[in-house]
Amino acid sequence: MKYIWNKKTLIFTILVILAMPLIILSSPLMNKNIVKQHYYNQKFEKALVTKIIESNLQKDHVIPNLEIGTQKLKVKILTGKYKGGIYETTNLLSRAHNVLAKENLKIVVGIRETDDGPNVWVYNHVRSNVIYFLIGLFFILMLIFGGINGFKAVLSLIFTGIMLIFVLVPMIFMGKNPMLSSILIVSIICVISFLLIGGFDKKTLAAIIGTIAGVVVAGIISYISGNLAYVTGLNVEKGVQLVYIAQDYNIQVKGLLFSAILIASLGAVMDVAMSIASSIFELHRVNENLSAYELLKSGLNIGKDIMGTMSNTLILAFAGSSLALILLIWGYQMEFTQMINMPFIAVQIIQSISGSIGIILTVPFTAAFSVFLIKNEVVVKK
Repeated sequence: MKYIWNKKTLIFTILVILAMPLIILSSPLMNKNIVKQHYYNQKFEKALVTKIIESNLQKDHVIPNLEIGTQKLKVKILTGKYKGGIYETTNLLSRAHNVLAKENLKIVVGIRETDDGPNVWVYNHVRSNVIYFLIGLFFILMLIFGGINGFKAVLSLIFTGIMLIFVLVPMIFMGKNPMLSSILIVSIICVISFLLIGGFDKKTLAAIIGTIAGVVVAGIISYISGNLAYVTGLNVEKGVQLVYIAQDYNIQVKGLLFSAILIASLGAVMDVAMSIASSIFELHRVNENLSAYELLKSGLNIGKDIMGTMSNTLILAFAGSSLALILLIWGYQMEFTQMINMPFIAVQIIQSISGSIGIILTVPFTAAFSVFLIKNEVVVKK
């Protein structure tokens, strides 16, 4: 029995690995009918600062160690069409855009093609190396300390990213309903992730059903609350800018708030669902004489401790992303009536509370499904 179980898990894992590049390669076929717009008439390439010709900088009196002013530079293009070319450019440093150039520093430059040749300007620091390092470190630590389960978790994470970027995003740009598209993609992610991590058994099935029920309820509550509070996809972060793109595509902006809730709460809800399902099935394994009521009650009791910390985690995540706004509200000494009715504040509260409600309801959903599968002996063949 154990050999068959391992064989099935291995085959499924291999199929998921093979499916991921196929999804990436087939993504352009999904959006081949989309007329893509080109909003930037410039290229962004890596460059090396070879010389500081002139520097006119002064210390900022508000932000410590920040210098503002201008620099005249010589930069050497390292990538792209103009690779190897050396150009002079003026680097403007302000509080909003501050890239302090030093000799031998690698930066990202923007290149506009003009009748007089390329116009080069300083865009930003090269941050990709740090990002790649952190991602690599995360994966390595997962593999070292997680072993096979860590590998499956990494695989699940990569699959989730691929589904969101190469499937959900094109579907939204194709004009598909964001709510229905999100439910479909979230459900697929949930099923694949749980099967990879939990395997083919009744516990995994209970966690899958509980997760899908929890995130859908969270999304529905956010959708209804958003309509009652008169907030739409325009009020989510970058929503106003998205409207200008939506004019050129078929994006249904109204349903984006629902999609954001489903995606944001999925991880926490999956965690809660698996914890509850594992606990109930373990209780049943230890004592098969426990009644359905006793199992359900135990699952709900376990869930009380879990839902408190997970809901807190979700709310703090949203609060952390809005910290700058919270500081502005306090700094401007806004009245409560003014603050609580701001669209962005309403969106943040609806997102965090709806996600937390999804977590709370995941507990009874998963517990009930787990007990049902145990007591009715619904068999998932191994």
